[in-house]
Amino acid sequence: MQDAPSVDPGGPDEWFATIGDISVSQYWISTPVGQFPIRGTVWTVTDMSTTEEHFPTAAIVLAILFTLVCLLGLVILFLMKKVRQVGFVQVTVQGDGFCYTTGIPVTHPQDVLAINDEVEYARELAAQLT
Repeated sequence: MQDAPSVDPGGPDEWFATIGDISVSQYWISTPVGQFPIRGTVWTVTDMSTTEEHFPTAAIVLAILFTLVCLLGLVILFLMKKVRQVGFVQVTVQGDGFCYTTGIPVTHPQDVLAINDEVEYARELAAQLT
């Protein structure tokens, strides 16, 4: 029978993830305001970004030219459409006697997914110790 993992009394052994300015190890989290045990922490992610779609000027010019020549203007617009993420994702970690929030700027929809994956990993580490 295995014993439940115990909290390491020493400092962090290895940082497994970095979420904005929060670093996560197996037993600890480190923020600019201090180092705290990861055991019992609650993580919250709030997506405060928006997705913008825009067409570069060259795409509009080419669409007009190709519409006049061979009716491919809409295809050109579709192929040259740019999608970008604007804003930030807010990550909050709460534990025994502390609460820390960080804002992480995002520029692509994949950035939001990556931050959610990192937070989910931190949640899993915290859950292993409860």
